[in-house]
Amino acid sequence: MRVLIADDHDLLRDALVLYLESEGGIETETAPDLPSAVARIEAGAVFDLVLLDVMMPGMNGLDSLQEVMALRGGQRVALISGTGSPEMAERALGLGAAGYLPKTLPAKSLINAVRFMAMGEQYAPLDFLRTAQAEATNPLASRLSRRELEALKGLVAGKSNKEIARDLGVTEPTVKLHVKTLYRKIDAHNRTQAAMIAREAGLF
Repeated sequence: MRVLIADDHDLLRDALVLYLESEGGIETETAPDLPSAVARIEAGAVFDLVLLDVMMPGMNGLDSLQEVMALRGGQRVALISGTGSPEMAERALGLGAAGYLPKTLPAKSLINAVRFMAMGEQYAPLDFLRTAQAEATNPLASRLSRRELEALKGLVAGKSNKEIARDLGVTEPTVKLHVKTLYRKIDAHNRTQAAMIAREAGLF
């Protein structure tokens, strides 16, 4: 089994290589950004699975996922992320991604997930996806659309509109629109106030 790991964090790449190759039967290659990953695939390298970091240089959310999936007639591609959302995971799976891996996954779970995806199955941790369902039961959350809720989650985390846009795989103007709308719905005047309202409501 051959796996391409594309991530701009050296320590994470090295850790993933160590985890996977220690299992035996798994060969890995690495890339620090999207253009490098694309170049390896277009040069003729064949991989059973490609892992793409959502936030690395060159990535443009789900558009880049689809681009890599279509290279050379198609490959199995999964997203890995330390900041992604359940919504983005669901959208990626809906587009045919092999899976969605939070960087918080334990090493053993990660190895099992890679093997599972390389065999042709889809993978995403159920507890990660269920957080979206849990949020929907909150009274404040019920007043917001899914997009607005994800934007609010980003505000609570102190992220910029650009960072939220990358997490959700949308454009920055789209995020600005969602933020403006959610301000009105929860009666907030700025980012700080919106974050405080969300925390006080026990939303995140």
